[in-house]
Amino acid sequence: MEIPRFKPSEISKLPDSPGVYRYFNEEGTLIYVGKAKSLKKRVSSYFNKNTGVNRKTKRLVSEIKAIEITLVNSEFDALLLENNLIKQNQPKYNILLKDDKTFPYICVSKERFPRIYSTRKLIHSNGTYFGPYANVKVMNNVLRLINNLFTLRTCRYDLSEEHISKGKFKVCLEYHIGNCKGPCEGLQTEEAYLEDITQAVNILKGNLSVPKNYFKERMIVASEQLEFERAQRFKEKLEMVDRFQSKSVVVSPKLADLDVFTIISDEKYAFVNYLRIKNGTINLSQTSEVKKKLNEADEDILLMMLITLRYQYHSSAKEVLVNKAVEFSSENFRTIQPQIGDKKKLIELSLKNALFAKKEKYQSLENVKDKGNRVLKQLQSDLQLKELPAHIECFDNSNIQGTNPVASMVCFKMGRPSKKDYRHYKIKTVVGPDDFGSMKEVVGRRYKRLLEEDAPLPKLIVIDGGKGQLNAACDALRELKLYGEIPIIGIAKRLEELYFPEDQFPLHIDKKSESLRLIQKLRDEAHRFAITFHRDLRSKNSFQFELENVKGIGRVTVDKLLKEFRTMSNIEKASEEELTELVGDARAKRVLNFFQQKKEAK
Repeated sequence: MEIPRFKPSEISKLPDSPGVYRYFNEEGTLIYVGKAKSLKKRVSSYFNKNTGVNRKTKRLVSEIKAIEITLVNSEFDALLLENNLIKQNQPKYNILLKDDKTFPYICVSKERFPRIYSTRKLIHSNGTYFGPYANVKVMNNVLRLINNLFTLRTCRYDLSEEHISKGKFKVCLEYHIGNCKGPCEGLQTEEAYLEDITQAVNILKGNLSVPKNYFKERMIVASEQLEFERAQRFKEKLEMVDRFQSKSVVVSPKLADLDVFTIISDEKYAFVNYLRIKNGTINLSQTSEVKKKLNEADEDILLMMLITLRYQYHSSAKEVLVNKAVEFSSENFRTIQPQIGDKKKLIELSLKNALFAKKEKYQSLENVKDKGNRVLKQLQSDLQLKELPAHIECFDNSNIQGTNPVASMVCFKMGRPSKKDYRHYKIKTVVGPDDFGSMKEVVGRRYKRLLEEDAPLPKLIVIDGGKGQLNAACDALRELKLYGEIPIIGIAKRLEELYFPEDQFPLHIDKKSESLRLIQKLRDEAHRFAITFHRDLRSKNSFQFELENVKGIGRVTVDKLLKEFRTMSNIEKASEEELTELVGDARAKRVLNFFQQKKEAK
C-alpha cells in the first residue's frame, strides 16, 4: 500500500485524525518525524505565520518539500510508531535516543541446568533476560551476590540425562573449590538446582523478601536439627541479602511497584530521571540527557522518555509518577502528579538526581572551557603572540603520485574543532604534484574569500609542512596584503619543529607541552580531513571513469546524467524509465547493466 504524500500547500487535505507525519527535504531525505492527535491541526501549526515559532523550527519548515502521513487508531499507537521511526531513520531534526543494544543484560538460559550470565546480545530464544543495566557495576554486583548465595554452574556443557548417565563429563575446579555441586556428574539433582535458580530469579526481579524468607526458614530448620554449621551458612547468606538491600534506597513498604519520571530543562538540554520502585525499594535510577533540537516542550520530552525507558527496562508498573502533567492515556499504566505524601517525596528525590546530572553536565563544560583557555594562554606565551589564538586555521595538501590534488583547512575555536568551518579544496591552478604551489593557491583562495565577505580572520595560521610550504603560504598572504597581520607558523613532521617566517632556526616546544599537543591535533585533523576527501574523490572519479569507458556510453552521456541526477549514487538509484527518457533506451540499459555488474562483483 502506498503511503499518502502531500506538498506543504496541500495541508487542508490532511485528515483530522491521530497519526504520524514525516517531513522530507528536496533530496527526498527524511528530516523530521512527529505524532499528533489531529494530523491536520498539528501539521498546520508549523506553517501558520501567526504562530510564534523559534529559529530552528523556521529552518525546518524552510526545508520541507513533502509530507507523508500514517493514520493510527490512537495517540498511544502514534507515540510508539513515532519512537520506532526515529530509532530506525534518525532524522536530522529529531531528538536522537541512545539505543539499548549497547547495554548489558543478565540472562537465565533455557537449559536443563540453567546458567546465569551477562551478555550484550538479546536473543530471546536463548533464555529469559533481565535489564538492560545502564550501570555495569550494578549488574556485576547483582551477579556477584547470586554467585555467592548459590552454587550455579558456569560451564557450557549440554547436561542432558543421556550425557550425564553415560558419564560424558567430569567435575572441574569450580566443584573442588565449592562453587558448584557437580550436576555434570549427577551429584546434584535438577530439582535442587532449579530451587536455587528460582531464588536467583527473585533477586533479579527485585523481590528480595522471597530469598530472605527462604534463607531464614532454612536457618531455623537447620538450628532445630542441631546442624549449627549449616545454620551459620544460611545466616551468612541472609546477612548478604540484607547488606545488598541496604545499598538500595528503601522508600516505604506500603508503596506498590511504581515508576517515577521527572524532568528539568533549559534552552539546550533536558535531563530526565527514572526511578524504578519494586517492593518499596528503589532498584534502578537512571538520568538521561536529551539535547534539544526544536525547543521541544518538557511534557513532550518526558512522555517520549517515559515510553522509551519503560520499554527498554521492561517495566510493567501500572502507576507512573511525574512532575509535569502529561496528557496521555493508556491501558497499560496511568500517570499521576502527586502533591503530598510519600509519592511527592519520590518526585523530589528524582528531581534531586536530575538536578545533580544537570550540574555535572555544566561543570564538565566549564572544565573543558577552562582547560581550553589555559592551553590557549600557554600557546600564546610559547609563540609570543600579541592576542589569544582563540581562532586557529590549519592547512594541509594531499595527492598520490600527482593524482587528484586536494587540500583541506580545519578550524579550531577556543581550542576545539569548529567543524562547520572546515573546508575542502580541489587544486585548480597547479599542474602536477607541486605542494608549494598548491599551498599558495588554497591559502590565497581562503583569505581572499574571507576579505570579500568581510568575515573575521584567524588569530593564528598553521601550515602542515616545513619552510617550503610556509614560504608559499606567506607569498599568498603578501599578495593579499595580509602578511604580518596574521601570525603564521609551519610544523615539520620529523622532529615536530615549529617554523616562523624569515627565522633561520626552528622553535622547539617541550614535547609534553599542552600547546604543542594542540598544534599536533590541528595538524592531524587537517591531514585526516584532506586524506578522506582525496580518497572519496579518487573513488568517485574511478567509478565515473569506468562508466565513461562502457561501450556506447561516452563522456557526453555521463555529463548529461550527472547534470540531471547530480551524483553517481543517484544515477544508480534511478529507474529504467527515468534513464530512458534522458539518454534513450539502449544507453539506459547499458547504464543499468554497468551498475548491476558492479553489485555482483562485490
